[in-house]
Amino acid sequence: MVKSRKNHFLTFVTLLTFLTLITSSYVAAQSSFSVGGAVRYNLFLKDYEDDEFQYSDGQFTWDTWRLNISGQNDAGVILDFEYRFYPTFGTHFIHHGYFGYEFENECQIQLGVSQVPFGDQTWASHSWWFSGAYYMGLEDDYDMGLKYLKSKGDWDFAVAYYFQPEPSGPAPTGYEPQWPSYGLGGSGRYSYDIIPKDADSENWLFPGDGKSMSVYERNQFNVRAAKSFEIGDLGTSEVGLSAQYGQIYNSALDENGSHMAVAAHLDANLNKFNAKLFGIYYNHDTKWDDGTEAEVIPMGAYGSGVYPVATEATVLNLGISYPVTVNFGPISTLTFYNDYTLTDKANADFEDTQQNILGFMVTAGSVYTYVDIAMGKNQPWLTNTFGKGLGMGDPDADWNIRYNINFGYYF
Repeated sequence: MVKSRKNHFLTFVTLLTFLTLITSSYVAAQSSFSVGGAVRYNLFLKDYEDDEFQYSDGQFTWDTWRLNISGQNDAGVILDFEYRFYPTFGTHFIHHGYFGYEFENECQIQLGVSQVPFGDQTWASHSWWFSGAYYMGLEDDYDMGLKYLKSKGDWDFAVAYYFQPEPSGPAPTGYEPQWPSYGLGGSGRYSYDIIPKDADSENWLFPGDGKSMSVYERNQFNVRAAKSFEIGDLGTSEVGLSAQYGQIYNSALDENGSHMAVAAHLDANLNKFNAKLFGIYYNHDTKWDDGTEAEVIPMGAYGSGVYPVATEATVLNLGISYPVTVNFGPISTLTFYNDYTLTDKANADFEDTQQNILGFMVTAGSVYTYVDIAMGKNQPWLTNTFGKGLGMGDPDADWNIRYNINFGYYF
């Protein structure tokens, strides 16, 4: 089985690379299209719950490589596509891919897999780690549907309908969803989505051990409004409100639950400082396959299976950055930042999740390097017990630390 997956993966990579080279040379001649991508490596050292150093606590890994195609044809139809490969996780998947059209009155439509218009865009954070909201599908999320964008003076508006989450790639960790079988229910994906949980899924703490939940997202509606304004001579800022509402379909019960979220954000540029402040409230209403009400929802990404996320919480985030211009060989800028996120779960029996990322980004032409001290308490990735922090959590959880350097060449 492992050999078959490896052969399938290598064949897919070879074919996609070959087709990309051919089509890029063709479309470049016919229209204003460009082909790009990135290659990234990751160096890290973990200091988690146990004091004993193990080989896996420090590694130098191949993080990802990706292919991008963007531009428009002679008729004005836009294409924006990105596909990613994660060798460390043994998975690959679409990041985004949509057709679009730009109208004369500063509006655009996008059909396909696009970024969900929710919260601060494109990112609500400064570091390689994103904010804590990313790990529950509320930052830089992508789904499949139709999005309408409109700019009018200082205002930006977005309305979207997403029929379903984006298609998923393989999940090599052994998690194979029983339903659906056509790529919607797997954890091989870039952004976190609600996906099915088998009764014997790992990365779980009560409630939910030994239970199954055959769920996935569908029929999601999003609205977002943001206004830009000047703050005297200090700079410009943006304030915005956004909301989303959708269904959570349970195939075992053949019924729909629901999920909703609202957000307010401020993205302020004051002299050289940038501050990102947001607050999110979300609520998932769904059931286990046995018909009982659920206090956690299964979510997954990067082929790492599913983990529990509290069905109701408030997420607060504050991030600050400051760039410094330098002249060290190819290095032109050092951008220092700190991003802090608190997830306050509504269930009094659940432990809150905290995440703080202190670091700086090194800009050297097309090479971007993130140097981070990532700290987390009940954070699902910053722990030896992967995935358990966003559900019930652990009342005795430590502040865990991961020293992380991510090198990326973007072309």
